[in-house]
Amino acid sequence: MSARIALPLILFAATEAGAACLSPAPPDPADPARGMVRIEGGTVLMGSDDHYPEERPVREATVGAFWIDATEVTNAQFEAFVTATGYQTIAERGLAAEDYPDVPESLRAPGSMVFAPPAEPVALDDHTRWWRYVHGASWRAPLGPGSSLEGFEHHPVVHIAIEDARAYADWAGRSIPTEAEWEWAARGGLVGADYTWGEVYDPAAGWKANTWQGEFPTKNTRDDGWLTTAPAGCFPPNGYGLHDMAGNVWEYVEDAWSPSPGSQEGDARQVTVKGGSWLCTPNFCARYRPAARQPQEQALGSNHIGFRTVFRAP
Repeated sequence: MSARIALPLILFAATEAGAACLSPAPPDPADPARGMVRIEGGTVLMGSDDHYPEERPVREATVGAFWIDATEVTNAQFEAFVTATGYQTIAERGLAAEDYPDVPESLRAPGSMVFAPPAEPVALDDHTRWWRYVHGASWRAPLGPGSSLEGFEHHPVVHIAIEDARAYADWAGRSIPTEAEWEWAARGGLVGADYTWGEVYDPAAGWKANTWQGEFPTKNTRDDGWLTTAPAGCFPPNGYGLHDMAGNVWEYVEDAWSPSPGSQEGDARQVTVKGGSWLCTPNFCARYRPAARQPQEQALGSNHIGFRTVFRAP
């Protein structure tokens, strides 16, 4: 995949939606539960038999009580971590040849995956038609050299690999949620419902999540008010008071990827992400649902994947 592309910068401009969005406070390692929502433990009915094969079968899992971020981790929150520690993400430092000998040199150089919409409609069977590896793209520079976070301080941080998310969580005295914890929290008390808000996806009743409207991947009509990511907490919370558990950005969980949930035949190079993103639409990747799941390379970020953290009290 080419690292030198002309990206339509308008696609990544902040959009004023008139929504009452949140501005989450930076975490405090001395107070790990700050800004989090407590979720009581219980038995979650995970998965779905009605959608994609990797969500099957419906199964039970038991989780203990935990706290979880009310929103996805934002750029401002991640910046507080970087300022305190000097941490560099994988996208900023690149990959070592001895650790990734099978990865081409061009893909080991510092950079990350950036969505680049084609000018004309394309077949949806090849994601390379709209994804590019851009040298210099990182959480600080979402489009690559010359881009910045101005106006995006309270948007979810992106271009983050699972290793980066774990580093942030460790610094804050927290963890990355397990898939069972994440799905229990995402359901917001609705047992077996298709969506975080209930059974029906009906935009006429009001937008419940930041997703794609229009013809994917060429045109997002932004009927929900946002062209790409939205700031944290712009959409209504679920029953547990958690925002953006559907859409906006995919979120990492600690579980290694397996195409069959609960199987021991996972791929150590991939990790599971949950919740869908601003790129999901009914006719492509309709995964803005608690049961939905997808693999992501452990050492690769993109501008539609972020994370949130959990705190498990002793």
